[in-house]
Amino acid sequence: MQVDTTIAPTDDHDNDGGTPGWDAINAALACIYPGQEPRHFGSALPWTLGGDNPLDGISVYWSEQPRPHWHYVTYGFSELFGKESEDAQVSGFGFELTFRLAVPEGATPADVPPAWPMNLLQNLARYVFESGNVFEQGHHMNANGPIALDHDTVLRYVAFMQDPQLAPRDTPNGRLQFLQVIGLADGEMAAIMRWCTEQVLKVLEPGMPLWITDLDRGDLLRDPALAAQVDEGSLREGSSTTSLFVETLEWSLPAGNGPVELVLGAGQVPSLLQLLPMRLPFGETLDLVGRERRWTFVPGDRDGVVLDGAGARCTLSAATLRALLATLAPRRGTYALPEGSGLVVEVRPTQMRDGKGNPVDTIG
Repeated sequence: MQVDTTIAPTDDHDNDGGTPGWDAINAALACIYPGQEPRHFGSALPWTLGGDNPLDGISVYWSEQPRPHWHYVTYGFSELFGKESEDAQVSGFGFELTFRLAVPEGATPADVPPAWPMNLLQNLARYVFESGNVFEQGHHMNANGPIALDHDTVLRYVAFMQDPQLAPRDTPNGRLQFLQVIGLADGEMAAIMRWCTEQVLKVLEPGMPLWITDLDRGDLLRDPALAAQVDEGSLREGSSTTSLFVETLEWSLPAGNGPVELVLGAGQVPSLLQLLPMRLPFGETLDLVGRERRWTFVPGDRDGVVLDGAGARCTLSAATLRALLATLAPRRGTYALPEGSGLVVEVRPTQMRDGKGNPVDTIG
């Protein structure tokens, strides 16, 4: 990425119709950072011309409260220039992403903000642009490793919540909301799986004001009082998580009357094992969402799998669910379920990648 010292878009775009979407983002940020000129990092080669970065740019603001941090804001998920999509009510994908990063002691506004959050945001953009799946409040993802690979941090997951300082707004190109990306530890994500993103983050907020991501912090749910609040809520309500975004999701048609073979990545298996018992026994479904396919687990009295093009609906009885939870593991291999379930699960290794998409490690 290259540094652009101004907030204005580059001349690579056709701006004859003005920049109403871009201006709307600027106006939202001007309300909380009056008079501040952000650092703006623009993509050297646009995505539409074969560039690697889907986003047109990322602006970074300095904030002193409630603790010094950098506030990153994307430009490109929404329609920045003329209106092109058919949905007049929504601007592009309907959101932009933000990210708040705690700064080390002694850092100043004159420092250059770290680049790794920009790589993280561009990687999230690649997922959205390539798959068409959009993020919404309460969604979460496994980063398949530390969110900043060159740091020793326990934060290995991200969740998405409305930015506390940036309310949704109407723009000339449609509705726009700002979703903040929040770094989370293993125990915190396990709690979200068992309960609800919004409720867990509400419990954590006193220790993570404005949901600022601090790479040096530990798992906040090591505090017994906070953990007790989460456990009470999850046992009372079950999990509100409706879907998991997964990197590997395939299945093959059965031979004759044989079972359907579901293929998953090892990195996603722990999340699935945490979430299924907090959804199906409560009468709720669970979607696995891949880049091109969607698999839905459904509670029921009789097992069965119904395939419909890029979608599948898998009904699990209570007994088969217990067998799945007892059998499936985050290791490569084929896991058979009780005869008559109509399902076999193959687990393949999951590759961890750096900010540029290069493999660095393997799970499973």
